[in-house]
Amino acid sequence: MIAQIYGKLIGMEEDTCLIDIGGICYEVMLAGYAVSELSSKIGSDITLCTMEYLEGTPGKGNLTPRMVGFLTPSEREFFKRYTSVKGLGIKKGLKSLTIPIETIAAAIENGDEKLLLSLPAIGKRLAQVIIAELKGKLEDFAAVGQAISGAAATGSGFKIYQVEAMEILVAWGEKRNEAIELIELASKKHPNIKTAEELVPLVYRIKQGIEV
Repeated sequence: MIAQIYGKLIGMEEDTCLIDIGGICYEVMLAGYAVSELSSKIGSDITLCTMEYLEGTPGKGNLTPRMVGFLTPSEREFFKRYTSVKGLGIKKGLKSLTIPIETIAAAIENGDEKLLLSLPAIGKRLAQVIIAELKGKLEDFAAVGQAISGAAATGSGFKIYQVEAMEILVAWGEKRNEAIELIELASKKHPNIKTAEELVPLVYRIKQGIEV
């Protein structure tokens, strides 16, 4: 399975993008929130975490391979859990994700049926099933959303690469609130940094007092 692709973003549609990798062009399906994030990056090199599936009816010989792209590994893992709900397949799942997955995860954990009903393709019965099957299983994703909301409340408004850096730092044992503060400081000192891979080492340099 192709788990990650890196290449030049050469085109965007309503729910897909085209990525040129060494002269081979891949069509990748995207959720709405990812389309919004990537729409300004046409012509730039991007990295997507991916998953593959076969679209069609097994046994009828008309299966078509598809690739779905996500901005972070965490988003891909959320999507796998999200689409495990009966009645919520790949296409319906992607169509419904018009807002950040952290916000959706928090809504599920809080039993916020009203927010789920505001998502495309999610009716009342399906919203109830999603909450019943996933509540208590998305705490990590919801916690990221709450941390981002807290950062936004202080005027910081995290971007995707900063969220990814925070996930890495927390996974390595840093406290979430401290990680947010260090990321904000590192980003302020180095405004040209735009990837988690560049940001995380800078955070540790600041934490260790190597850079002040």
